[in-house]
Amino acid sequence: MSEFPYRFLPFRFERFDRSILLANDVGEFCFLDSTVFDRFIHRQLSPSEEMFKNLKSKRFLFDDHLPEIIEQLAIAYRTKKQFLFDFTTLHMLVVTQRCNQNCLYCHAVSKSQDSDTCETDMSLETAHRCVEMALMSPAPSIKIEFQGGEPLIAFGVIRSIVDTANTLNENIGKNIEFVICTNLTLISAEIIDFLLQNKNISISTSLDGPESIHDACRCDRAGVGSYRVFKDKFRLLQSSIGKERISALMTVTPYNLERLKEVVNEYVESGFNSIFLRPLNKFGAAQVNWGKLNYNVDDFLVHFKEILDYIITLNLKGHYFPEVYTTILLTRILTPYSTGFVDLQSPAGTGISGVIYDYNGDVYVSDEARMLQRTTGDRHFCIGNVHKNTWGDIFCSSQLKEIVDKSCIESLAGCAWCVFQPYCGGDPVNNYAEQGEIYGHRYANEMCHRHKGVFNLLFEYLRKNDPEIMDVFWSWIMNKPINQIAISPGSYAAV
Repeated sequence: MSEFPYRFLPFRFERFDRSILLANDVGEFCFLDSTVFDRFIHRQLSPSEEMFKNLKSKRFLFDDHLPEIIEQLAIAYRTKKQFLFDFTTLHMLVVTQRCNQNCLYCHAVSKSQDSDTCETDMSLETAHRCVEMALMSPAPSIKIEFQGGEPLIAFGVIRSIVDTANTLNENIGKNIEFVICTNLTLISAEIIDFLLQNKNISISTSLDGPESIHDACRCDRAGVGSYRVFKDKFRLLQSSIGKERISALMTVTPYNLERLKEVVNEYVESGFNSIFLRPLNKFGAAQVNWGKLNYNVDDFLVHFKEILDYIITLNLKGHYFPEVYTTILLTRILTPYSTGFVDLQSPAGTGISGVIYDYNGDVYVSDEARMLQRTTGDRHFCIGNVHKNTWGDIFCSSQLKEIVDKSCIESLAGCAWCVFQPYCGGDPVNNYAEQGEIYGHRYANEMCHRHKGVFNLLFEYLRKNDPEIMDVFWSWIMNKPINQIAISPGSYAAV
């Protein structure tokens, strides 16, 4: 050993109110007050001190057995990056560009329902080729997600894809799930019967809040709000296939930003068991209507904290109701595992975790990449076509390699030394759309600003370490109501 009483292992740190937050490469973290932090970095901690033992157990320092510690860190790091071993698990298929609605923030830039199907709908030949391509993924489990437009307009294509995937999979043996992303307005008896026959199909829909909020952005082609039709179809679907197979996304807009409590209440009253507070993306029609839809990131963060406090209170009163985005982040912070959330991975999940097949067989690395092309004609993120290219051509393309190379946040300026880096991820498509190149510039990046704001909020909860709030958080991570958690995990951070 050296003349030093202990040596440091790699970590990042940042001042956090009156404390210092430390985080290492595998996501272990702790808070130190400034006096203890000064003693730590000047190697003045004694091995007999509890803080020394804590920092050693979390692998911020070592005084012996370095090879064993490196092996432990390597195992933890491989666990965090486990998603890379599965490769592309999410396969989104745009079965039609047509839609019966004309939402103010429509990312897909959809076309009217009576548009020429040859120019808008996925052919059965293309659909079957997309399925074959998806099943070539090395992932043992894949999810096929039907996108649009409104995918139920092309229900025949959906039915054919499900049948083809199930038939081909008999000789492959993957675990396949299907998701239909729909506004629900075209739900019919035929579709419900199909869903009852295929239990591995779930429904993802959109609900922005009570009627006045929902209809502010989500109208049909004649300008009539869709809320009442949505609710009727939702109740019908809920009573037939069960609420467990139905989830919903909401989009935060200026119309509901200051009324998020009403949105949460609408979700609870509708029977949903969670909510995902999704900020608006500047793509498609949202970009065209940005003057009406834009809001300040700091305003979003203020209202996000207010509504998260409200949701926590609901849970403390016995109503199990997670906020999904918070749950994803807490899972990344408080457990050894990553998550399947494509938007927060390093390297970015674009292409290597999720991919989208356009109606004509063009393959894009993400839904946002497809939206970018639809709005601007820019095909920078198109990595091939299922009719012209092989699986190897597409998933080993130079474009995809460039994205992987430039989206490892461990080596990106601004990310490499950020204390939140172990829990965050890159977004090359957003960087390209907002700043003109995929590497991006964090200090002028709205998404980075928002992510840091949410991380700061969550780590403030963790610093305070309120037992009741921590029980709520762990109930979300474990997907169980508080009263079903056998034992509280106890202390979460050294203070």
